[in-house]
Amino acid sequence: MLVYVHVPFCRAKCAYCAFYSTVLPRGRAGRERARAYLSALLAELHFWGRRLEGREVESVFFGGGTPSLLPASALGGIIAELRGYFSFAPDAEITAEANPESALDSGWLFAARDAGVNRLSLGLQSFDDARLGLLGRLHDARSAEAAFATARSAGFNNISLDLMWGLPGCRAGEQGGAAGLSPQSQSGWLSELRRAVELRPEHISAYGLTLEEGSALAELCAADRCQMPGEGELGSMYLAGGDFLESRGYMQYEISNYARMGFACRHNLGYWQGKDYLGLGPAAASTLEEKRWTNAEDMDRWRAAVREKALGGDAESLDPLKRKKEMLMLRLRMNKGLDLRSWSAAWQEPFLARYRQLTAALQLNGLAAVRSGRFRLTRAGFLVSDTILSHFFAALDEAAGLRGGGPDPGRWK
Repeated sequence: MLVYVHVPFCRAKCAYCAFYSTVLPRGRAGRERARAYLSALLAELHFWGRRLEGREVESVFFGGGTPSLLPASALGGIIAELRGYFSFAPDAEITAEANPESALDSGWLFAARDAGVNRLSLGLQSFDDARLGLLGRLHDARSAEAAFATARSAGFNNISLDLMWGLPGCRAGEQGGAAGLSPQSQSGWLSELRRAVELRPEHISAYGLTLEEGSALAELCAADRCQMPGEGELGSMYLAGGDFLESRGYMQYEISNYARMGFACRHNLGYWQGKDYLGLGPAAASTLEEKRWTNAEDMDRWRAAVREKALGGDAESLDPLKRKKEMLMLRLRMNKGLDLRSWSAAWQEPFLARYRQLTAALQLNGLAAVRSGRFRLTRAGFLVSDTILSHFFAALDEAAGLRGGGPDPGRWK
């Protein structure tokens, strides 16, 4: 089992963010809000601990929000409580996300390492100070590099850097005061990656920016005050970035993730392999024994549900069609792709024969390949994976008798 702990606090809302988070005020008010959160979180942990006691935990992931806004001792206390209920794998991976500015506060990185965190995910997003301002980030490139160096000094030998590509340009005086910033180009993205690999992290997550409805950045772009790179430039950034990272020893193992040998994120791999996971905290999702539920995306409503022990009551049962689609979607996110024997064993059908038209068209267009008993998307296929999956889902729906026909697999965007 995997355990995810959502820490919903941030110092400020990033311009692109759509995850549930709330601004944590400084001083006494912030400390009281954090204490209320931790009290409810431990009550939720105890609720599930009593019901799932003895299950093995392979990984714990503190995500957010900004987990580095909590005292490292609080993370250690949560880890200790989890160990009291569950059997931890001997090599359990325990990750905490951190932002550079808060990670550098008061020896947090040293305390987090002592508390049992053995993998660090640093949210850098960019090394360009103007772009960081546009994104609403509170750190600059210098503090990002300082946080990385301090993490090494604290004993972290498994560090991931989060970066974003496909960043917009903006007229002078807009968000963050960016002065006439042009949309990011392929050469600009490769410059960011060169700076990242010079630090020699074990892992790099490279996410394409998505304009989420309601975010400040989406509103700026909708008002034509910021401009995204063109589709062709976005495609070249993704393909060239992947080639560059692999040339420097970072193997792509998932659509947006690259790692040196032996350092793939085991927690996220667990999601993509369809393992059970328990989510704690507001907005956290859980999937256990073919049932799924999501906690309230609101601190007060989540705390009320914890008090009333109304947790997991609205769980959705994952029917065979949903599980089939999810297996396909998650496996095709990974570079290894879909194990054809596993598919046949799970669904009593030969994948390549059953979906011959689709799989042949994908291979003919260089978007997929079959190798060593696996069907996998190429890097070019990853770039249009949403379109590819829509074709497969249409075929699955048709086979289930939900609708006839489907998109023409001979044409790919």
